Amino acid sequence: MRILFVFIFLGASSLFAQDDLFDLINDNDAVTEVRSTFKGTRVINGQSIELPSRRTLQFVIAHRFGTINSGAYELWGLDQAQMRMSLDYGVSDGLALGLARNSFQKTFEGSMKSKLIKQKVKNGSPVSVSSYHAMFLNSLQWQNTERENLFSSRLSYAHQIMIARKFNSSLSLQITPSFIHRNLVETETMNNDFFAIGYGGRYKLSKRVSINAEYFQQFNRPDEAFTNSLSLGFDIETGGHVFQLHVTNSQGMFERFFIGETVGSWTQGDIYFGFNISRVFAL
Repeated sequence: MRILFVFIFLGASSLFAQDDLFDLINDNDAVTEVRSTFKGTRVINGQSIELPSRRTLQFVIAHRFGTINSGAYELWGLDQAQMRMSLDYGVSDGLALGLARNSFQKTFEGSMKSKLIKQKVKNGSPVSVSSYHAMFLNSLQWQNTERENLFSSRLSYAHQIMIARKFNSSLSLQITPSFIHRNLVETETMNNDFFAIGYGGRYKLSKRVSINAEYFQQFNRPDEAFTNSLSLGFDIETGGHVFQLHVTNSQGMFERFFIGETVGSWTQGDIYFGFNISRVFAL
């Protein structure tokens, strides 16, 4: 299945006529650069190849409610909510720096995202490539009285390469090799390091609405209790805002958790409804 996905991802450009791509380019750019592979900087949970433009500040508020199977008493999860707020600044057209805070596990984030390669319509790269690096700080009160409360024990890291192609004005696909490191794990049998690969896609239903899908597959699962993250959603663009509505089996909204520590099961109804709202400010 993975081999088939990669074959389609890299080889299917011959199935699309050249004329279909001319509405994807920057008309002011002589090298015919493809733009807007994804509408936002995230596919759903995971990063997309997109960055905020130079000297723009992106503010994102993300909400994740409780599980749908929690029943009517909890209003099918709507009485429970986690929140993530983030600021991402475009230092240049190829570099962005970010800060965020998650109410889930009271986690702070610092991140750097870079655009390494840009897709061209012709005589250039067939894909766009970006890198993402983040550090996470768990600020929960220290519970383990038998272990010294070291600052380093609260840290974890994520490193990702996003490789994406916009096939035509409607379809974009992305693969995301990912590496996660946790300085401290709960038991000796759990892995400090683990690898995963993400598969994401976007298909435009209209000029301002698209359907998105995303799946992260773990290769050396840190613990047998964890599952792979699967998310489905819609992007809705309204002027300077992008609304993302989605359902997922991941409660956490940062890479260390949704890639490596998801415990929800779609088949058992452990499905979380959530939304992201992003606004961009020119500075």
